[in-house]
Amino acid sequence: MKNSTVENFFKLEQNGSTIKKEVLGGITTFLTMAYIIVVNPDILSAAGMDKGALITATCLTAAIACIFMGLYANLPFALASGMGLNAYFAFTVCGEMGIPWQVALTAIFLEGIIFILLSITNLREAVANCIPKNLKLAVTGGIGLFIAFIGFVNAGIVVSSEATKVAVGHLGSLPVIITFISIIIITVCYKKGIKGSILLGIVASTVLAWVVALIAPNLASEYHIALPGKVFEYASISPIAMKMDFSYFTDPQKLMTLLGVTLTFLFVDFFDTLGTLLGVASKANMIDKEGRVKNGGKALLVDAVSTTAGAMLGTSTVTTYVESASGVADGARTGLAAVVTGVLFFVAMFFSPVIMAVPSFATAPALIFVGLFMIQNVVQVDFNDFTEGVPAFLTIALMPLTYSIGEGLTIGILSYGVINFISNLFEKDKSKKKKVSPIIYALTIIFIIRYVLIK
Repeated sequence: MKNSTVENFFKLEQNGSTIKKEVLGGITTFLTMAYIIVVNPDILSAAGMDKGALITATCLTAAIACIFMGLYANLPFALASGMGLNAYFAFTVCGEMGIPWQVALTAIFLEGIIFILLSITNLREAVANCIPKNLKLAVTGGIGLFIAFIGFVNAGIVVSSEATKVAVGHLGSLPVIITFISIIIITVCYKKGIKGSILLGIVASTVLAWVVALIAPNLASEYHIALPGKVFEYASISPIAMKMDFSYFTDPQKLMTLLGVTLTFLFVDFFDTLGTLLGVASKANMIDKEGRVKNGGKALLVDAVSTTAGAMLGTSTVTTYVESASGVADGARTGLAAVVTGVLFFVAMFFSPVIMAVPSFATAPALIFVGLFMIQNVVQVDFNDFTEGVPAFLTIALMPLTYSIGEGLTIGILSYGVINFISNLFEKDKSKKKKVSPIIYALTIIFIIRYVLIK
């Protein structure tokens, strides 16, 4: 297509963007989430699935989902197999519960079908639109802390501790030093107005790590840094594609187990995706005056269809990635960035050894910087009104502390419903009673049941 055709299709000028910005944003998003190409197969292979096939399935699913998001919803959001949900799939469903991975894929497939029905009926979008403005701003800030925390952990700046849960790592270690150097590079480039500053930080981290691998192999080995062993590699998807097992439908007891697993996947994916969409969209100015995410209904449908397709191809729940914020920070505003990310995932199927050689700490500076980018919205939260401030604070604090966007948003909505219900109950002046969406109260009841009776 000619440039003018591309610009018109994705409405670049209308969204204050250019082809260069979108391409850079798409590349940046890809690099910050490319770790999933390595991590997802590692996790799901624990369930007995073929690791080579999983690399291909992970890349192919992400490619299809990202391109679909770009062309259909025209949003710079990237999708891939979700972290957390893949661990639940492998270690809880297939491990502790002993359910075969083929049946677990069936649960993912059913979850996707339910999501599609919810999206078609606009229920998911209705839930997104009913969330109050202060809570949406809090979601953005909470996600900022969450992804910054991931960056700190990947860099080794924050480590686990039995005594204090978390502690400062060895700041003189190679990954930490490289991370700080790259943060300085990103900051200076951003200050100077150099485009693609976050991408430059990732490239700088990777190059420095590979230089160490060349001149100090022993030191590199200590930090799991390795040069690509080869460039090209492709594995067939046939061992896991279309392997869903519906045999549990013939046994009432097993069917109930299957439905329970399906609902768990559904619940976590729903609010994880919702929180990500709200957070990234608000930072990219993609929320209208009524607080609705631009093309939110389309984005949610893409997420639902992608989950169903992912199950058919042989991978766990597909969800919208918070790392999309890195591309947004680099200027991405339209679906062209998502298409670029999708194309790179497709290419990665054939060059996975190179992608896998990018150390996890190489993307840490980008995640930390994007955390700064997103936390800025917190200043807009009305903390003076405690009925708004307390739920907002809980949302912001609990996303990183529970290591879950979904849990943070869930507790934020629950607390908002309870606090405002009690506040309105004791407010004698009707004019001062706050209008709260019935959907918020309905969700509050559902969440209370979930935490008291289920979790």
